[in-house]
Amino acid sequence: MALTFTSADDLSLALSLAEAADRVSMDRFRAQDLEISTKPDRTPVTDADRAVEDIIRDAIRDARPRDQILGEERGHSGGTESGREWVIDPIDGTAGFLRGMPIWATMIALTINGIPQVGVISAPALGRRWWAAEGHGAWMSENGVERQLSVSKVASLSDASITYNSLPGWIGAGRGDQAVALATRAWRARAVGDFWGFMLVAEGSMDVCGEFDLQPYDIAALWPIVTEAGGRFTSVDGEQSLAAGSALATNGLLHDEVLSLVAPK
Repeated sequence: MALTFTSADDLSLALSLAEAADRVSMDRFRAQDLEISTKPDRTPVTDADRAVEDIIRDAIRDARPRDQILGEERGHSGGTESGREWVIDPIDGTAGFLRGMPIWATMIALTINGIPQVGVISAPALGRRWWAAEGHGAWMSENGVERQLSVSKVASLSDASITYNSLPGWIGAGRGDQAVALATRAWRARAVGDFWGFMLVAEGSMDVCGEFDLQPYDIAALWPIVTEAGGRFTSVDGEQSLAAGSALATNGLLHDEVLSLVAPK
């Protein structure tokens, strides 16, 4: 007989997973004996990435043994519940983590039939955590103080603050000119990296965030937090897919204008 879990049940589990992950990641952050290697795709990985993913996987297997798991470091693990898959990025921002920068996070999502329903992003070195589940709103805690999230109401790009994350990523995708056009049309443009730019959109501090060269585990946890905060979340080409390879988050009011501006020439 299939087990039934509510979104509140799954969110509670995801938050407990983040707590466990934070203990592991903070123990290794700025450690003098941190082990660093290079993956086949030439991106760095540390012993902390693997340890965080392993502790999350073990806890999911205990609590949801039938669910599937996809993680950046350990790949895919099958389960009998084909429609339920946990998606894990153990340390988003590994390059900063290994240099001692505090802008990194553990990202945990649950997708149901391919659509992210629950997302938790925990950035313990910043003292921040963000979370959402479908129908439950989006929330954050900062140094233990919780508040509900809501995107901005900025309706004109000329009044907007945008972040393009990595300019080389836009250039590599053949959208360098579009990134420049977006940046020059906006009131302010900044490169806020990794997960943080998207969370600033959910908080209402930024209005637009876009990025290329992404995998499903880079995207899944962002999606429900932005949308539950009232924003829109698609690929840079307007698709709603974890496999699109890019992400665009806005306050919703600016989304169509930005999509038009960054479209391929």
